[in-house]
Amino acid sequence: MPQLNPNPWFFVMLISWLTYSAIIQPKILTFISTNPPSNKAPTITNTTPWTWPWT
Repeated sequence: MPQLNPNPWFFVMLISWLTYSAIIQPKILTFISTNPPSNKAPTITNTTPWTWPWT
C-alpha cells in the first residue's frame, strides 16, 4: 500500500510546519488584539434562588 510509505509525506509535513513556525506564526503574533484583557475586577451579581413549585 503506497499510502503507508512515509518518505514523501513526512518531508512535506516537516517543511510545512517549518514554514508555519518560521514565517507565518511571527506575522500572526504581531497583530494587536482588538479585545485586550483588562485588569478590571469582575462584577458579582446577587441572584435569588428559584422557588420550585414541587418542593
